[in-house]
Amino acid sequence: MHAPVDAPTIAIRARNVTLSLGTRATPVEILKGIDLEIGRGESLAILGASGSGKSSLMAVLSGLERASGGEVIVAGVDFGALDEDALARARRGRIGIVLQSFHLLPTMTALENVAVPLELADHEDAFARAAEELVAVGLGHRLDHYPAQLSGGEQQRVAIARAVAPRPGIIFADEPTGNLDAATGATVIDMLFARQAASGATLVMITHDPSLAERCDRIVEMRDGRIVADRRA
Repeated sequence: MHAPVDAPTIAIRARNVTLSLGTRATPVEILKGIDLEIGRGESLAILGASGSGKSSLMAVLSGLERASGGEVIVAGVDFGALDEDALARARRGRIGIVLQSFHLLPTMTALENVAVPLELADHEDAFARAAEELVAVGLGHRLDHYPAQLSGGEQQRVAIARAVAPRPGIIFADEPTGNLDAATGATVIDMLFARQAASGATLVMITHDPSLAERCDRIVEMRDGRIVADRRA
């Protein structure tokens, strides 16, 4: 297994993390004792087939799902000790998420889709920063376009800009090219890695694609709710 990361450089630490869904009488074990440390600024791929538990692990590490057991420390914060409101506050500004589905608001322009979350988080320069991030992902000429006027690749680049604009220390990407053709997906991934490099953020990417995983610094492979391999790419 991968050597432990020194504590001051750890972005995420999971200790004996479990996740069970279903009823108490008939629980379904999704995660089965996950131990994982991810360094600050590292890019890590969580690789596995459908049903291996990789997206569930991302949900727990990002605070979208609460672990059933174990310890999850993210950016120095113990997620298990927080109630739902505190967990939402802890995610804000610390974590950016890019999903397979773009989740853009159809009645807002590209600029508004990136700026409004910044405004809600009380960033004074929300629209200026949103424009800057959209320019950085090659969409400076699409600021006033609505999602329906954008291609799938352009919509995913807006989603990347939205995730990165608050300058989070950690970016999660769950199958970010899943709805895109190969050429468009490659362009989007280049943009994602470029924004990660520019910000120095930690990147955790969920994928079933070994070639995409190889672009990360490190690859963790999952099978049946467990980590079965951990190696440098």
